[in-house]
Amino acid sequence: MEALSGLLLVLFVAMISATIVSVALPQIVGALKGTQSQYTWVVTASLLASTASTPIWGKLADLFSKKLLLQISIGIFMVSSLACGFAQDTAQLITFRAVQGLGMGALQVLVQVIIAAMISPKDRGKYNGYLGGVMAVATVAGPLLGGLIADTSWLGWRWCFFVAVPFTVIAFFMLQKTLKVVSVRRPDVKIDYVGATLIAAGVSVILIWVTFVGNSFDWLSWQTGAMVGGGVLLLALATLVESKVKEPVVPLHVIRRRTPALAIVASLAVGMAMFGGSVFLGQYFQTGRGFSPTEAGLLTIPMMLGVLISSTITGRMISRSGRIKPYIVVGSLVLTVGFLVLSTTDHQTPIPLMMAAMLLVGSGVGMTMQNLVLAVQNTVPLRELGAASGAITFFRSLGGTIGVSVLGAVLANHVASGISEGLAKAGIDPSKAGASAGTLDIAALPEPFKGIVTTAYGDATGHIFLISAAISVIGVVAALFLKPVTLRDSVDLPAPSQKEPVA
Repeated sequence: MEALSGLLLVLFVAMISATIVSVALPQIVGALKGTQSQYTWVVTASLLASTASTPIWGKLADLFSKKLLLQISIGIFMVSSLACGFAQDTAQLITFRAVQGLGMGALQVLVQVIIAAMISPKDRGKYNGYLGGVMAVATVAGPLLGGLIADTSWLGWRWCFFVAVPFTVIAFFMLQKTLKVVSVRRPDVKIDYVGATLIAAGVSVILIWVTFVGNSFDWLSWQTGAMVGGGVLLLALATLVESKVKEPVVPLHVIRRRTPALAIVASLAVGMAMFGGSVFLGQYFQTGRGFSPTEAGLLTIPMMLGVLISSTITGRMISRSGRIKPYIVVGSLVLTVGFLVLSTTDHQTPIPLMMAAMLLVGSGVGMTMQNLVLAVQNTVPLRELGAASGAITFFRSLGGTIGVSVLGAVLANHVASGISEGLAKAGIDPSKAGASAGTLDIAALPEPFKGIVTTAYGDATGHIFLISAAISVIGVVAALFLKPVTLRDSVDLPAPSQKEPVA
């Protein structure tokens, strides 16, 4: 429990940093004179860096000292948080957020790997409940704290980044004292930097295309052909590299098995739906409904409570029964229903209805996210634990990255169309409105523009939640085809059980 307390504090640091920013982000991007596309990339940059680095951290955890790696990642996270707080424009903020994503990716996977190395899968369900509880506390407290900081004149939004620093310092020294993990270093260390670079480059090219297609160039254009073709080629090369290298960042022999393969599909869907949908809720409440950052933080509490309650309860029930599939299936269904309700959102949707829908979304996330990781960990031997955990976290983060980019692009297009229609109805020539109509600095807009922009944002939000619901249906299908298993009592697999049928 002493070691676990340090690990939970580390997780709390990473989670609260992300959730503090989520509610304050409309004010941050508005103060830095950013656009909707830049708003999306402030989120996407950290997710993409986290996604690309997560499997590397997972593989390093199989090769080097887990404790040292965790402390290094804490240092990266602390320095980048300071840099984000001092950013002078959106370009700098996006760059520093990418570095922060490196630390966040490490913290996400290393905490899970270290706990998995100490506790058997059957008992791990209870401890995953503690993990879910800490994540929920951070996600509940984060938006409230971020809103209060952003609304407090003598602090300002920069302290949304600075506030993580004392937590990281405490976590570093706490782990130094309490965490004792046996390190087994193999002499034949091989890190697949080429594969990781190709994966990150391929995903980046496609996401950049998603951001600019339809605005900067047409869907059918040479730019589309070059970017989509280049992205697919890079990912194909990455797959080839992963099949050849000795220590791949995404082990194909692991993800070809039935349970990991289906869990990865479900994680992709959950990541796309959750990250892509929830990241825009704070923006909806502030930009589309006119609430303050503090009020927006309060309004997102139902979703965080759903995560807290469902993850804690299901974690204990899974440890008691040893069965995991029923909870993943039910959680996927609840998540889908929550997003379907949110898809009815416009600028006049009753707030109680939205809060009920957010409670469903949070409950679905709490029942699925950590339990999908547990399902994969139950199927692999101890020597592959880091790689397997890194792989599923990688694909979940990849889903979130794609979700934020795709839904952000959809939102930006619908907002632009809504603003143009609103200006035309008001008798204002859209071409003469200039760039000011698309700014996120709503307070600086004159009254006629302000009402048109807020209405456009409110009405456009429902479209992205409908897409999130469609994506989460894929997670339901994958969960239904998961093989029913009973969680094992041992930390490692016995030798005869290391084979599992491929999908």
